[in-house]
Amino acid sequence: MLEHGGRLQRAALEYGRPLDEWLDLSTGITPFAWPPVPIPDRVWQRLPEDEDGLEQVAATYYCAPQVLAVAGSQAAIQVLPRLRGCSRVGVIAPGYQEHAHAWRQAGHQVVAASADQLLASVDAYDVLVLIHPNNPGGEHFSPQQLLDLHRQLAARGGWLVVDEAFMDPDPSSSVAAHTSEGGLIVLRSLGKFFGLAGARAGFLCAEPGLLARARELLGPWTLSGPSRYLAAAALADHGWQATARTWLAQAGRQLQVVLQAHGLESRGCSLFRWCRTDQAAALHQALARRGILVRLFAEPASLRFGLPPDAAGLQRLDQALAESLRERVDAG
Repeated sequence: MLEHGGRLQRAALEYGRPLDEWLDLSTGITPFAWPPVPIPDRVWQRLPEDEDGLEQVAATYYCAPQVLAVAGSQAAIQVLPRLRGCSRVGVIAPGYQEHAHAWRQAGHQVVAASADQLLASVDAYDVLVLIHPNNPGGEHFSPQQLLDLHRQLAARGGWLVVDEAFMDPDPSSSVAAHTSEGGLIVLRSLGKFFGLAGARAGFLCAEPGLLARARELLGPWTLSGPSRYLAAAALADHGWQATARTWLAQAGRQLQVVLQAHGLESRGCSLFRWCRTDQAAALHQALARRGILVRLFAEPASLRFGLPPDAAGLQRLDQALAESLRERVDAG
């Protein structure tokens, strides 16, 4: 099993601090979460049904011709490598490691490289896997750039897989609308922007034949009835979505300013900021001792900061960074 953010209970045990005393910034999940609506009893009592309208609501929200509901984009990540024969696969790095892991587990030849390296050697791969915007590196690609890549790959039977888990704050940059074309595959998730990580709800956007094959491999009831009900309601709540995008843009800018004030240059998107620093491991521990959990990456040495939930959380991070960095200077 690969390491992921959000391991708050483990941190609480390791540092001897109760859960309710932590500020968890270790994921890119919004703290401004969509407020779940009550779930009718009938949804709990019946098996999930594909005719509940979820896919139509999702296709409208993502501007995608057709979608398949899955148990989070992780389910799509694991099934896609099983849908084609042994291939040469280029995966963006640093990035969400489950992509490379899933393709390797399925027997494909995988090269993890930077976005610049991948784009400079497209002909070397049958499949390119990009994360847009990238997690944690924050790389962005223009829709036209991605569509040009897709055309190069599709011309020889290749795939372009684009993980858009963090795309919701800026939907105009999505390429989901073009997924009726063979070889262009987009993954979406409700975990980050909507704050519904526990619902494990996501969508695979692709041409109908590939979606049918994926559905056969996944089997029935891949997404629970309650998750389907909540997903449909969240995707249809356009008023909340507009408010959330405004809140996230402001919160992302505020976080960037605080990090920069402490000499931590960052990049990312409105849901997180990523900082490369040789002091990453020591700073991660110093913040954890103060009850703030951030995501540590060993290669390259770096930290990812999720959004504090409010002004008090941002101030707490500001103060903890000042103390932690001063601690490092005094120790040196």
